[in-house]
Amino acid sequence: MATNGVCYSKDLPDIETVLQLNPRVKQYAELTPTIVSKKNKSKWKRNNDKNCSTGCSLVNNFDDIKHTTLSERGALREAARCLKCADAPCQKSCPTQIDIKSFITSISNKNYYGAAKAIFSDNPLGLTCGMVCPTSDLCVGGCNLYASEEGPINIGGLQQFATEVFKDMGISQIRSPDASVNFADTKIALIGCGPASLSCATFLARMGYNDLTIFEKRSYLGGLSSSEIPQYRLPFDAVSFEVDLVKDLEVKIECGRSLSTNDITVEKLQNEKYGAIFIGIGKPDANVIPIFKDLTEDMGFYTSKSFLPRVAKNSKKGLCVCKNDSLPILKGTVIVLGAGDTAFDCATSALRCGASKVFVVFRKGCTNIRAVPEEVELAWEEKCEFLPFMSPVKVEVKDKKIAGMHFHRTEQNEAGEWIEDEEQSIKLKANYIISAFGSALLDKDTLEALKPVKCDKYGYPEVNFTTMATSVPGVFCGGDTANLSDTTVESVNDGKTAAWNIHKYIQEKNNLQVPEKPCLPKFMTNIDLVDISVEICGLKFPNPFGLASAPPTTASAMLRRAFENGWGFVVTKTFSLEKDIVTNVSPRIVKGTTSRHLYGPEQGSFLNIELISEKTEEYWLKSITELKRDFPDRILIASIMCTFNKEDWLELSKKCEVAGADALELNLSCPHGMGERGMGLACGQDPELVLNISKWVRSAIKIPFFVKLTPNITNITDIAKAAYDGGADGVSAINTVSGLMSLNADGQPWPAIGTKKQTTYGGVSGNATRPMGLKAVSAISKMLPNFPILGIGGIDSADVALQFIQAGSSAVQICSAVQNQDFTVVDDYITGLKTLLYLKSLSLENWDGQSPKTPVHQKGKPVYQFRDDEGNAIPNFGEYKKIKEKLVGRLKLEELENSEVSVQNGIPSRQINEPIRSILKVSDVIGSAVQRVTTYNNLDNKKQVVALINDDMCINCGKCYMACNDSGYQAITFDPETHQAHVTNDCTGCTLCVSVCPIIDCISMVEKKIPHTIKRGTRVEILA
Repeated sequence: MATNGVCYSKDLPDIETVLQLNPRVKQYAELTPTIVSKKNKSKWKRNNDKNCSTGCSLVNNFDDIKHTTLSERGALREAARCLKCADAPCQKSCPTQIDIKSFITSISNKNYYGAAKAIFSDNPLGLTCGMVCPTSDLCVGGCNLYASEEGPINIGGLQQFATEVFKDMGISQIRSPDASVNFADTKIALIGCGPASLSCATFLARMGYNDLTIFEKRSYLGGLSSSEIPQYRLPFDAVSFEVDLVKDLEVKIECGRSLSTNDITVEKLQNEKYGAIFIGIGKPDANVIPIFKDLTEDMGFYTSKSFLPRVAKNSKKGLCVCKNDSLPILKGTVIVLGAGDTAFDCATSALRCGASKVFVVFRKGCTNIRAVPEEVELAWEEKCEFLPFMSPVKVEVKDKKIAGMHFHRTEQNEAGEWIEDEEQSIKLKANYIISAFGSALLDKDTLEALKPVKCDKYGYPEVNFTTMATSVPGVFCGGDTANLSDTTVESVNDGKTAAWNIHKYIQEKNNLQVPEKPCLPKFMTNIDLVDISVEICGLKFPNPFGLASAPPTTASAMLRRAFENGWGFVVTKTFSLEKDIVTNVSPRIVKGTTSRHLYGPEQGSFLNIELISEKTEEYWLKSITELKRDFPDRILIASIMCTFNKEDWLELSKKCEVAGADALELNLSCPHGMGERGMGLACGQDPELVLNISKWVRSAIKIPFFVKLTPNITNITDIAKAAYDGGADGVSAINTVSGLMSLNADGQPWPAIGTKKQTTYGGVSGNATRPMGLKAVSAISKMLPNFPILGIGGIDSADVALQFIQAGSSAVQICSAVQNQDFTVVDDYITGLKTLLYLKSLSLENWDGQSPKTPVHQKGKPVYQFRDDEGNAIPNFGEYKKIKEKLVGRLKLEELENSEVSVQNGIPSRQINEPIRSILKVSDVIGSAVQRVTTYNNLDNKKQVVALINDDMCINCGKCYMACNDSGYQAITFDPETHQAHVTNDCTGCTLCVSVCPIIDCISMVEKKIPHTIKRGTRVEILA
């Protein structure tokens, strides 16, 4: 017991109040009557109540309803989960062949531009398709994770996320400076400004064609994406952005121009010397069955072709400036006929037009629904009712208004034929009917304007689906008009296919040949022109990314493949003189335990007990000569190791120089096996030995050499200084960290060698070593300014590479990231670093690298920030969620009253961000952060911060509360009713709460405005 009756080791009463919801070990089983638990669950429920028969009002609510939408947090977690498979089945299932493995790799590495580049390279409408693609039937359907418990990757959501981040960067598409094509001035016409034409025009423009004109009938662009897909699935600003990307390539677009005998015809275009024509006008006419012949909109009848465009015009800001139009108002019951995607768009749109009940009626069963599961699920959640096995027979009309509809039941006989059973009938009362029985090309004037293109018996152009060519040379067709594609992404691919074959047609018509395999240019911006080469020790590295001396450089053929994939430099696997050759044990490379129970890629660490190369010096010396002959612009560093023997070091270093190595790396740091042979770590922990070896090598060769440093020492700067004093041109830091990774329940280590199941301390690599690597690099850079450092240690992205460069590295070496993936990661690193350097030249407010400011959101969607009577945020669960939904419904109704103003205001014009300062080079940022690293006593303890929680983003998990209680200062309260956390004045700014919070930027550290109180235990002090 303390003096004065105070017990220091007991929480004070006010702290006990704070701790009331803090977890405690349970002493007994807990009992709650079912009647109580039934009531309790509704209080905390976040999903919809299955017993609720009516949903909240959706009138005029065109907010995003997609389940696939992701925030940055969600995207990073989902991308990390992806296996990035070999010969990825997801890509094979994508009509446009997007490199899905590549773009998800880039997202995982926070290289959102790299991801967008990969997407737009193969699909110019990548944002649209990310939002509306039926991925469950395409890429996701082939995901190998379907074979696992956690299920497939949300590919569409990831695609949407990456392309939206790029959209927010405000950077234009450009044509490659190398783009060149013969007969570039050939006039090319594209009729219809939908997905197929936009795609076709994009690829033709990228190839170098200069005279491209898209003719569009409407006053707005985007085709069906704008006019029929609802705003809550595909917002108009997304479509508008992709149209702008096409315009960036100087493609001309003329509105108010249609395929008609009164305007544009195929023959007229040919007479006007257009060298090629692409037809992508969609299917503009609705299929209407005879019983609807005399029905009108005034009576309550719509087709999908009349209903959805009207909804779009009055819900998509900027689409239309028609002041005499308005959102259709549907009071009462609506019947939607059809079972395709369009039918379900009509159903969910009808709810937003005021329908109190929507029946989706179709001829076949629920198991035969043609719509993709994503659309069906949304309609189901919004309480649309499904009526299968119904065929429309008659419409009932009273007082010139639809009053109901009669149906016969359909059945499938044993022969598989669908028949109507007139003995089974039903009548549905309804106020409106929306026919969504598909669309067609029916207009006679349009068909006349197509001549001389041959059409089939259904009125569609006859098309070679391999080339998208029609019966008329030089005339191509795609999208819905070709009557093959069912989705936006397939239409995009039609345009892509047509573009290559239009190019082929133009060139061959002029007696030139094109490659047999299509080679279409990739997406490009000014980011791709950024120079990331760097000069180190007189050597020009094309980029600062190299393979470390490690398993990825086991054989010289692997080095060749690395160069072919774009690596700027490689360091050979360490080799020795013939007399010191080694033989490895197995197993020897194992996964780490630092990322807990994670299996598969994205391992946080590895441990290896692999020795240096088992291959001979002759093999490596000949390989060096071969590789430098074939890749003179790449840097090849030979990694060598000897005992502390002057003659050995002189001999091997001279041989490497003669073989043609650009530089050497002296491996004085292998932490296992080699030290027992008097090599590696045995030489690298003693500054005197390092000094002498460096002097020996310096006397023998003229090419640069780097000493590879061990972190398994008290002060790595002592070893770096010894290398510097010995004449080394630079150092490589750090090698692996010595460790013992794991033991099983029986005490058996892993890796376990031989019958005795023994192990030895191995080298830990990967992200777990990154803090040690950054410390070593920054410390060496601070002590030896301008001394070249090749940074090593958990570098798995351009983002991390830039951290090492800013800490003092001139270039970086990579191993574990390749072990987690493959050599192609370098493409992501290159685009990522170019982007990071380019963005530094822009004025992007509140961006951190490629991460934009986190918006206030829940599950990636904006949150309505309502407050209660006391000014507190309303949570997003239970009864509070219902309150918010009612408030949103009320708000949307108010907006509907002012709909003319809100819709006419339109979307903001696209803002292009141009550089406001010179674009940095790698050399400009080397060591730029070192000045910020100082001693503890130089840190300012007067400038204190405190935690601030954003209640609208908070998901009420209480992680901050628990961490603060049991690992901190008991400065966060947790409301038992709302589960909202609140930071008290006792906050000391430790930032542990931010560290454990699962939502990015939900908690921020802000300047402390009140005096900083320090609780000394025996007294309290106010920091002056």
